[in-house]
Amino acid sequence: MAVRSVTPCTEKLFKVLVIGDLSVGKSSIVLRYVNKRFDERYKASIGVDFALKTIEWDAKTVVRLQLWDIAGQERFKKMSRVFYKEAMGAVVVFDITNSSTLEAASEWKQDLDSKVCLDSGRPVPAVLLANKCDMTGRDRDLVSSLDSFCKDNSFMGWFETSAKDNINIDEAGAFLVKQMMLCDTGLSNEEHHWDRIKVSQAPGENQSQSLCCWRPRL
Repeated sequence: MAVRSVTPCTEKLFKVLVIGDLSVGKSSIVLRYVNKRFDERYKASIGVDFALKTIEWDAKTVVRLQLWDIAGQERFKKMSRVFYKEAMGAVVVFDITNSSTLEAASEWKQDLDSKVCLDSGRPVPAVLLANKCDMTGRDRDLVSSLDSFCKDNSFMGWFETSAKDNINIDEAGAFLVKQMMLCDTGLSNEEHHWDRIKVSQAPGENQSQSLCCWRPRL
């Protein structure tokens, strides 16, 4: 009787920070991503909340994400160095109906880069989420500025998201995991030429489900 060989599985553990101003929807994004649900009742994080997401990345790799949902209150920025330690990636969230939260996202990114980096000395991969794209107050001019905003602030890419309607939550997560996996294998994004690409929509697809990101041309 033939004995079936078992392919060993590699496990990757990544600490991921979820940061941004108060009330931009960070906790709702984490809840949707991990538990596949949305809760209308809002409860602000105090300090930091934790969640674990397990992903079967491929036939040989399991990825475990420790999601650190950092409180958006200003006073917690002073404590962020402790929270940021050993992070391998970050999700920076802003409210697409409130332009001041995009300005704050730049400050959060600068704070992140000043307090944690990869072993190589490079910034940890970070993705920008323009959340609440289901709402009627979506600012189209603001959206059109996100390409240059991401370049200026060294984000790997950006996505319009809605935790309520489950728009681009999993896609943004998969994009960030891919960037962290590239860094973990020692590949440097600076070794590649970066192109900006738009992901086109299928006919009839809602405009709020658009996304834009930069990927390396290999």
